[in-house]
Amino acid sequence: MAMNKTYLPPQESLERKWYIVDAANQRLGRLASGVAMILRGKNKPIYTPHLDAGDFVIVINAEKIEVTGKKRIQKTYRRHSGRPGGMKTESFTKLQARIPERIIEQAVKGMLPKNTLGRQLFTKLKVYAGPDHPHQAQKPEILEIKTVPGGDN
Repeated sequence: MAMNKTYLPPQESLERKWYIVDAANQRLGRLASGVAMILRGKNKPIYTPHLDAGDFVIVINAEKIEVTGKKRIQKTYRRHSGRPGGMKTESFTKLQARIPERIIEQAVKGMLPKNTLGRQLFTKLKVYAGPDHPHQAQKPEILEIKTVPGGDN
């Protein structure tokens, strides 16, 4: 019985695109899952699970991201200094006022593989609080991610 060989896309000729996503008035989870799919390369026919075939994603207007229900008050973000008793917790509202980029970064990071590949993919995500970004030279294409089911968004 002949075994099929795993398909490997040519890494050196792999063309990586740059996409720009506007997070203004978008739902956090749906936006993050769409961005994670692009970073992973699952939208391409050459997708291979153990290789990085994805594109770069720039997210702008991170400060205008939305969540539904009571998440604005109840959702908490935790970080630890590594020292005993070093756990710090913060609500969505406070983190959005302080570092709005971190909200999207954490959401997308949680949807990527928890291994070396996931860490490599995460470096291709660029998040900015406002509408400006320093990546004009890469000529990013605008990408629409629909985050409202059945809506006009």
